[in-house]
Amino acid sequence: EAQLVESGGGLVQAGGSLTLSCVASGFTFDDYAIGWFRQVAGKEREGVSCLSAIDRDTDYADAVKGRFTISSDSAKNTVYLQMNSLKSEDTAVYYCAKYTTWSGDIALDYWGKGTLVTVSS
Repeated sequence: EAQLVESGGGLVQAGGSLTLSCVASGFTFDDYAIGWFRQVAGKEREGVSCLSAIDRDTDYADAVKGRFTISSDSAKNTVYLQMNSLKSEDTAVYYCAKYTTWSGDIALDYWGKGTLVTVSS
């Protein structure tokens, strides 16, 4: 069964940086798109970024464009989310998730348990 484990969250001051990691197992890493999502208590989960398999196309939510970068290391079965110029509104639990195909526009089938990012102003 597929598993995703996030790490790298923590407390950071506004303007600072963090890099989140998502280690995947139980499936062929290079065959599926992986996405990053975030959720604030009481609000709906929102998409942050997505990395497609095969063509390695990336996509970002408008709120993070120019500040966040998604990347991967196939040798480590890991997807990263580099977050720069962090703002207080980036505070959330961040999740990575696996799509059912190589493209990031179909369904999701596995989620990690999340890692908390807190940005202090």
